[in-house]
Amino acid sequence: MSASLATEPTTTPLAALFDLSGRTAIVTGAAAGIGRGIAARLYEAGANVVVADLQDEGAHAVADALLATRPDGALAVPADVSDPAAVSRLVAAAVERFGRIDILVNNAGIYPQAPFVDMPADLFRRVLDVNLTGVFLLTQAVVHRMIEQGDGGRIVNVTSIDALHPSMTGLAHYDASKHGLWGFTKNIALELAPHGILVNAVAPGGILTPGVAGDDVPAGAMDEFAKLIPMRRLGVPDDIARATLFLASDLASYMTGAQVVVDGGRLLG
Repeated sequence: MSASLATEPTTTPLAALFDLSGRTAIVTGAAAGIGRGIAARLYEAGANVVVADLQDEGAHAVADALLATRPDGALAVPADVSDPAAVSRLVAAAVERFGRIDILVNNAGIYPQAPFVDMPADLFRRVLDVNLTGVFLLTQAVVHRMIEQGDGGRIVNVTSIDALHPSMTGLAHYDASKHGLWGFTKNIALELAPHGILVNAVAPGGILTPGVAGDDVPAGAMDEFAKLIPMRRLGVPDDIARATLFLASDLASYMTGAQVVVDGGRLLG
């Protein structure tokens, strides 16, 4: 029998395909916005969740909210993903508390808008340090653990539609980081597939988060952006959380090196 016909179709119940009970996930940038939404959905699906964020107070608030719905499955760890020592502490804390790591969601990212012609080199480096180098550092540390465990894993990188096409000016550093993250995702998917570690990306479009409502985004910019979306609305964090849950679950067991675009049709324009 050929390899393509060697495996019989399974009849795993749908609920079991979504069930993450017994698995442990690290979600970075999880104190607010998209990361918080992802942490909540993974927790709802039964996973233990390590809430990692530079904002210590926010991370603990999210972990406390999760623990109020199910005890003993959430842990807050303050971490700057661009700092190798902080990454080591994060992974060690996850393993010490839950014994293993099965899912990594690299969501932490920054996007301070600045015109390219006036962009300080330090700002460019900082965006790449967080959005790209931080993903490298944490993914490498987690992958070592997953390989030792010997039963695979899931890595989901939160890229952006800017990994495929620029959404607006003032984001040269951000777009460079997200194009790089998409390339990184595909390359390590090739390398890690033999270990059963599946690496995919979810690419958000315009999402209503505290970040886009803050000082880093000019007033009215997101309203104008929404007019370009065929669905005529900005997304919400749970739109991205649902796609991430799919990629982290057994529903996506034959996917690696893929990028799921969740943008309300923005890239169609």
